[in-house]
Amino acid sequence: MKETEQALQQIERAINKVSDKFPPTVDATLMTDIHLRANQETGELVAYDDNDNEITRTVIEPWIANTDDDFYESITSTIRKCLGRLRDTIEGMSVIKPFAFVLEDEDKDPVAELYVVDGDTVIIDPDMMPDLDKDLEDFLSKLLEKE
Repeated sequence: MKETEQALQQIERAINKVSDKFPPTVDATLMTDIHLRANQETGELVAYDDNDNEITRTVIEPWIANTDDDFYESITSTIRKCLGRLRDTIEGMSVIKPFAFVLEDEDKDPVAELYVVDGDTVIIDPDMMPDLDKDLEDFLSKLLEKE
């Protein structure tokens, strides 16, 4: 699915609405994850807290009636891009760190951990480093062989 400017703006607006619920001037809330549930039939993107309380809801028009088999894989990088653009806003939210934004399907099954807020921790987009797991395994094997 092609990333559109309209989709980026709608996602960023939803993330800003989430951050508005946790302004930096309020006592920090204890939360482990902000769950983003995407529905490719309706185009809805809904944010929930840990207790499954809805924080905000929006419709991403380019997602409506999407039939792509790789829908969740394609929106993952788009949402990560938006979260990266809003990094300062997100990290200023009054939520006790660490917490994460997690993408889920409409059945509440986790699809991807999108963004972790924990000081210096950053999730690297797996598309940028596709062979990272293999490289790390090779490195570890060589290291263990030397012992």
